[in-house]
Amino acid sequence: MSQTLLKIENLQKSYTRDKLILKGIDVTFDRGEFVVVIGPSGAGKSTFIRCINRMIDPSGGEIYFNGEKTSHLKGKGLRDIRSQIGMIFQHHNLVSRTNVIRNVLHGKLGQMPAWKSLLGLYSEADKREAVELLKSVGLSEQMYQRADALSGGQMQRAGICRAMLQHPKLLLADEPIASLDPKSARTVMNHLHQITAENGLTCIVNLHQVDFARQYASRIIGIKDGVIVFDDVPEMLTEGTVSAIYEGKEEQMKTRNTVVTDNKFVFEAEVV
Repeated sequence: MSQTLLKIENLQKSYTRDKLILKGIDVTFDRGEFVVVIGPSGAGKSTFIRCINRMIDPSGGEIYFNGEKTSHLKGKGLRDIRSQIGMIFQHHNLVSRTNVIRNVLHGKLGQMPAWKSLLGLYSEADKREAVELLKSVGLSEQMYQRADALSGGQMQRAGICRAMLQHPKLLLADEPIASLDPKSARTVMNHLHQITAENGLTCIVNLHQVDFARQYASRIIGIKDGVIVFDDVPEMLTEGTVSAIYEGKEEQMKTRNTVVTDNKFVFEAEVV
């Protein structure tokens, strides 16, 4: 079996005729890598990650997932590919009035017959696995609560479980800790890193926080103005390179410290 899980050739994306957001990206991802993509807002990170699972269609180039070209896929073929790619969103995408375990079980919807998904007929094995996943991320006491009763960090951990219930080969996470305080962000990143490592998954994570990228990534990719300007191990990411990537937007690469006062987060100071 090839070590390469994902191969991208000359990927381009434009939303208007006169402006490319992605300007010809060439990159490969091997099985088991934990890759963090950094770059300022508007660099093209979210567009890049959403092109991979065809949430948005590329304007040009080719994407090969597990050896199969995905650009031409439609209908069942596209659904089959998407079922192998888990997605974790910045704003959770949980159903707020539904309990946590049912939100996790929604990860199986793309792999069930339509009539079963409409009726919510999950197998006992899926239910047991959902329970074990929630326990593994510290949510055993919250699994029967409504999703909107959770904190932001707890919602993201539930989102990780939902994606993992798909049994994906690739996990994508688009700014999963952007709205979290540092303690919650570290908890989410610890669980995301651990659960993907234990299952031998390839994981691609968009982050602003350079300090978290350095701590968790096996490889860092820097995107600026729609092109890859850095692709190497964390040890090779110099302060000069970081400054060049975030030039004019340096505040975006910072993590904030917080204290809790009367159950509200109060931002104290920014830490690079």
